Amino acid sequence: MTLPIIHHPAFDANFDAHHRFPMSKFTRLARILVEDGVVGASGFHIPAPALPGWLRLAHDARYVDQVLFQAVPPAMEKAIGFQVDERVAMRSRCATGGTVLTARLALAEGIACNTAGGSHHARREGGAGFSVFNDVAVAASVLIADGDVDRVLVVDCDVHQGDGTARIFAGEPRVFTLSLHAEHNYPAEKAVSDMDVGLPDRTDDGGYHAVLSDALEAAFDRSSPDLVFFNAGVDPHRDDRLGRLSLSDSGLAERDRQVFGFFRERDIPVAAVIGGGYSRDIDALARRHSIVHRVATEFV
Repeated sequence: MTLPIIHHPAFDANFDAHHRFPMSKFTRLARILVEDGVVGASGFHIPAPALPGWLRLAHDARYVDQVLFQAVPPAMEKAIGFQVDERVAMRSRCATGGTVLTARLALAEGIACNTAGGSHHARREGGAGFSVFNDVAVAASVLIADGDVDRVLVVDCDVHQGDGTARIFAGEPRVFTLSLHAEHNYPAEKAVSDMDVGLPDRTDDGGYHAVLSDALEAAFDRSSPDLVFFNAGVDPHRDDRLGRLSLSDSGLAERDRQVFGFFRERDIPVAAVIGGGYSRDIDALARRHSIVHRVATEFV
């Protein structure tokens, strides 16, 4: 079997190279996966843009319409970190559609990876922190609504807390949220996930892996999931511009191996999204993001 990898050219909304959000990493990541033969001969799976009805399962209808018609209030655009124009709106729909497709392919094949996704700061009422739509929350809601799964576990290993996801699913027993993040990083006001593991600054590979192992065991026992969404953010890396942890490249790979291995040994499908990663060196950053796809090929 070949690892299903999802990509759409619209994932890159073509920001200026000096923008704080490194938008071009999505295009470079796709090229690296092709150049290095990580993508199979059949190429990428190309998603359709998320349907408005899907988006409204996780977000207020008013906010969905504001994005679709490029009428997001300036204050919310400031919270998001960029203008929500036509390209950004389409990018957000395609990335979310990509995570829905990733989840469905994971259910069919056991494992699948998006080349975008992990916009976990978007909450029901609007976006924040470079997140327009919360793709994982939308995808989990779609699959539950369609009867494809009964219980979902979100394993969020981005360096920032998955606050939007936690808030969207607060009080929702069918979705269990685990966030493993740097305690003193964004957001300043943390949400309450079903399980939060806040790590001290400069946590390194060994410390991280030990905590992750215990967290996976506990979250699995409490959630009994039919499907796992894995946010494989690379911003815990020691060279990340917005991170406060100290993982190496090999540490990120071992983290991903721990997550995939834990759930595949138990025959639980895993849908991976790339999450955050911030660097001016786009090639180095894209290669860092490609680690999750490379490790995932070990489990097909």
